[in-house]
Amino acid sequence: MIDITLENFQSELIDGSMATPVLLDIWAEWCGPCKQLGPVLEKLETEYAGRFTLAKLDADKVPQISQQLSQMFGVRSIPFCVMFKDGQPVDGFVGAIPAAEIRTFLDKHVPAAEELEAAAEEEAAQTALAEGDTEGALEKLQHAVATDPANDDARFDYVKLLLQQGHHDDAKVAFAPVIAKTALVRRFDALQRWMDAIDFASPASGAVPVLAELDAKIAATKRDFQARFDRARLLMAAQQWTEAMDELLEILMRDKGWNDELARKTYIAVLEIIEPPKVKVADGQIPPVDPTVSTYRRRLSSVVLS
Repeated sequence: MIDITLENFQSELIDGSMATPVLLDIWAEWCGPCKQLGPVLEKLETEYAGRFTLAKLDADKVPQISQQLSQMFGVRSIPFCVMFKDGQPVDGFVGAIPAAEIRTFLDKHVPAAEELEAAAEEEAAQTALAEGDTEGALEKLQHAVATDPANDDARFDYVKLLLQQGHHDDAKVAFAPVIAKTALVRRFDALQRWMDAIDFASPASGAVPVLAELDAKIAATKRDFQARFDRARLLMAAQQWTEAMDELLEILMRDKGWNDELARKTYIAVLEIIEPPKVKVADGQIPPVDPTVSTYRRRLSSVVLS
């Protein structure tokens, strides 16, 4: 439980809610119902075990904040509780309502225990990757997906890492539950295109062209877009991402609409694959940008808009 002041309002309430929902209890020493509600909220914070953070604000000591929130929600009495998520007040309730009603309110806004566990495993996997522990990261991501199958971030990272490590069959199995989302979720579409490129480059697919053969075709005919695209797919299968995008740009510079904009769609897929996991930042702050992704996004815009 955190006491909110003018000094820590930004760091504890606004920035803090970027990572974990924060329930702000606005109270006062003279308020009888506030004293009834307070212990109930504290018990629920313990019961929910990290799924939300309880913060308390004394309306008499920090009237600037309490009055602003009261006006925002059209409330004139306390206790008044406001839920903050992603740096914004999103909902609230007034009065010392029963614990069962508070649970119903909380369950609308806080992650389920499974979601929280999966998110923790996903974060631990990124730490393991940064430390060079690839197998540990795979194990944690596998557990995250099993715990919360709806966690698209964890599934994307899991399938991506499996592909990076050459576990193509395992990647297909892990990807199967979301294959219907490829038309709706850009990242999943990107994984599908990468797996298609790997299948294309596999000897099991039949006669696979080698780069030298494709280079010869391109040298003979600069507008042999199929040869250029096949070359880009071989490079994707080998995880030579910038070289693959360079080849796709060669197509785009000559014919943006070739084969239903296949080069542009594949280029965007590569950008999705190579983009590092997004870092969550406070409202108004700009997340860090990967220089390679930034450079190749600009190159795509330059070609497409020319």
